[in-house]
Amino acid sequence: MNLTDRMALLKAQAVKIIPRVQEGDAEAMKQAEELAAEIEQTKSAIEQADAFEAKLKGIGAAGKAAPDGGQARTLGEFAANELSGRKLSGQFAVSLGTFDGAKAATDVQVSPGAVNSALAQVEERLYEAPRRRLQIADLLGHETTTRTAITYFVESPTVEGGVATVAEGALKPSLHFGDPTPVTENVKKIAAVLKESDELVDDLPWLASAINNRGIYLVQLEEENQLLNGTGSGTDLKGILKREGILTEQTAKGESNVADAIFRAMTKVSNESPFAPDGIVINPADYQTLRLAKDANSQYYGGGFFAGQYGAGGVMENPPIWGLRTVVTPAIEAGTVLVGAFGQGASVIRRSGLTVEVANQNEDDFKYNRIAIRIEERLALAVRYPASFCKVSTAAASK
Repeated sequence: MNLTDRMALLKAQAVKIIPRVQEGDAEAMKQAEELAAEIEQTKSAIEQADAFEAKLKGIGAAGKAAPDGGQARTLGEFAANELSGRKLSGQFAVSLGTFDGAKAATDVQVSPGAVNSALAQVEERLYEAPRRRLQIADLLGHETTTRTAITYFVESPTVEGGVATVAEGALKPSLHFGDPTPVTENVKKIAAVLKESDELVDDLPWLASAINNRGIYLVQLEEENQLLNGTGSGTDLKGILKREGILTEQTAKGESNVADAIFRAMTKVSNESPFAPDGIVINPADYQTLRLAKDANSQYYGGGFFAGQYGAGGVMENPPIWGLRTVVTPAIEAGTVLVGAFGQGASVIRRSGLTVEVANQNEDDFKYNRIAIRIEERLALAVRYPASFCKVSTAAASK
C-alpha cells in the first residue's frame, strides 16, 4: 500500500469513530489519538516523498565536459561540446541548441529542422560567460512568451473630474480614468553570423572563445542598443527612448552639476508614475564628468583612486548615482541620461534564448573549408508605464 492509499484509509477510519468520540466513548477517544498521530506521520512521509521527487526533477543530466575537461560553463563551451567527437565530413549543418537565460537551468531546449540535429539539454551547471558590466536588460522586468506577438495595455495618464469633500446629501463629483490603450508588439530577431575556418572544430577552446567573446557579446550590445534606441520600424524593436509618454528633464543653463538634473528626474518619476525609480542609464563620457567631480578641497565626490572620500572606505568601481543601480554604456548617446522605474515600468519578453547553429552549406563555404556560426535570439519590449521613465538632456550644462 502506498502512502496516499494509507492516508485515505486512516482518514476513513477516523470518520467512522467521530460519532463515538462525540458521545464520550473512552476507547474511541484513545483510538482517535492514535489515528491522529499516525495520520500526522503519514502526512510527513508524503511531504518528504514529494520534496524528494521535486528535487529529482530539478537535477539535470550529468554536465558535458568543457574543452579543458571541466563542466560546461558558457554557451560557447556548450556549443564546442556538442561538436566534440562528431565526424563532420562533407557538407553539414548542426543545431547546437538553445541557451535561455530567462528559463530554469534544467529546461530542455531543442532546435528542430537541422541535419544531424541533437537534443541539446541546458544543464544545471551551464551559465553565461561573466559580463564585463551591468546591462540594461538586467534592470528591466523579465517575461517569456510562446507567441510571435504580444498585446498589452498602456495606462492612460488622463483623469477627468476629481475627488472633493461634499456635504451630506450633496451631489458627488464625477471621476473618470482615461481608457487604457492596447499596444501590440511583434517579437523581433537579433542575429549575427561568424565565419571561421573549419579547423576551429578541432580547436574547441578557441571555438568556445569565438562564440563567447565575439558573437554573444556583439549580439548583447545590439540588444542593448535596441532596448534603448530601436525605432520600431522594420525589424527594429521600439526602444524606451522612442516611446510616447516618457517624461523629460534637462539641466538648467549654466548648471554645472548634472547630478541635480538626474535627481529632479527621479522626483518626476516618483510623482508621475506609481513606482519609485530604481535605475539610471548614462553614457561613459557623462559618467566620467560626475565621477571626476571634486569639492572645494579637491576631494572626489565619489571617492579617490586609492581610497574613499577623505580616506574613508575603499574604492568603488563605478559607484551608483544617487544610490540607484547605474548602467554605464555607450548605447545611450552622450548628453542624454535615462532615469526610470525599470523593473516595474517595462519588461523584456523573450521568445527564445540565445541559439547557436553551425553549418558549412552557406555560399561556397564547403569549398574553402569555412564554417558559419549563427547566433540569434528573439525578443520583444513591453513598456506598460511610459511615465516611469524620464529622459534627461544634459547639453545645457556645458553652455
